[in-house]
Amino acid sequence: MGANMVARIKRDSDHDVVAYDRDAATIKRVAQSTGARGARSLGELVKKLDAPRMVWIMVPAGGPTQDTVDELAGLLERGDMIIDGGNSKWTDDRERATALKQAGIDYLDVGTSGGVWGLQVGYCMMVGGPGRAVKRLAPILDVLAPETNEMSRHVLGERGWGHFGPSGAGHYVKMVHNGVEYGLMQAYAEGFDIFDKSDFELDNAKIAHLWNQGSVVRSWLCELAALAFEQEGNDLAGLSGYTEDSGEGRWTIEDAMAKDVPTPVISASLQARFYSRGNGDFTHRMLAALRAQFGGHATKKSADG
Repeated sequence: MGANMVARIKRDSDHDVVAYDRDAATIKRVAQSTGARGARSLGELVKKLDAPRMVWIMVPAGGPTQDTVDELAGLLERGDMIIDGGNSKWTDDRERATALKQAGIDYLDVGTSGGVWGLQVGYCMMVGGPGRAVKRLAPILDVLAPETNEMSRHVLGERGWGHFGPSGAGHYVKMVHNGVEYGLMQAYAEGFDIFDKSDFELDNAKIAHLWNQGSVVRSWLCELAALAFEQEGNDLAGLSGYTEDSGEGRWTIEDAMAKDVPTPVISASLQARFYSRGNGDFTHRMLAALRAQFGGHATKKSADG
C-alpha cells in the first residue's frame, strides 16, 4: 500500500519523495518504477529530505509502528512531522503526539482506506492532529485522495479527505469505518451463501453486477464481490474460508461497550471471523455432545475418534 502511495504521488505531482523499506529489493523496485529516491535506512531517509521534513509511515500497528516512531523521533528535528497512515489504535496516537510535541515534532494520524485499489482510484483519508500540521500536509493529501462526488463536494471540498479533530480522531474514525466494513462484508457473505444453497442455478457474479445497477445495496464491496466471483468461480471453491482481522473491529466493539452502544451486527461479524479460523471447533463438539445427552440425538464421530 505504501509503495502504491509513493507511485501515485510521483505520477500525479512534482513532490520529492524518498522511499525506505526494510527489504532492499523493494526499495530498488519502487525507486526504478516511480522515480522516487531510495534510502537504505531511516537515518539516510531523514538526511535526504530537506527540512522541515514530513515522514509518512505505513507499517503494521502496535510494536512495528511504535518502534518506527521512536527511531524517527531520535533522527528528526524541531518542526518536522511524522504521519502514521497505518491502523494504529487512537489511544496510542494521543500518547505519541504528546511525547513528540515535547521535541517540537508534529504527529498526524491518518486512517487510510483504499487498499490495493488506491493507486488507481485514490485513498479515502481520515485525519487527526493539529490544524496547522494538517494544512501543511494538505498538498500531499490532495494528491492521494480521489475527487469528491457532486453530493459531497459542498462538505469536503474538491478532494476526498477530511480532518476530524485532534490527535487520535483520524484513526478513531477509521476504526469505526473498519467495524462497519466487517458488518457489510458479513451481510454480503451470508446473502450469497443463501444463493449457493438455493434451489435455483444462480449466477453469483451476475447478481453482484446487477445489484450495482441502482440497487439500494449497491457498493464498492458489491463490485468487488462481482470481481471475486468472476476470478474465483461461482462457488469460490479455490479459496479457504479462513478470515483474519486486523484489530479495528475489536477496538470498535470495546469502545462501544464502554459507551453502552449496542453493536450486534459488528460484534456478530467479528465472531464469525473467529469461527472461520476453526476457533469454534470445541464449541460445536460441545453442542453436539449436549444435544446427544439430553435428547439422544445422533452424533458424528470425528476422524480421530
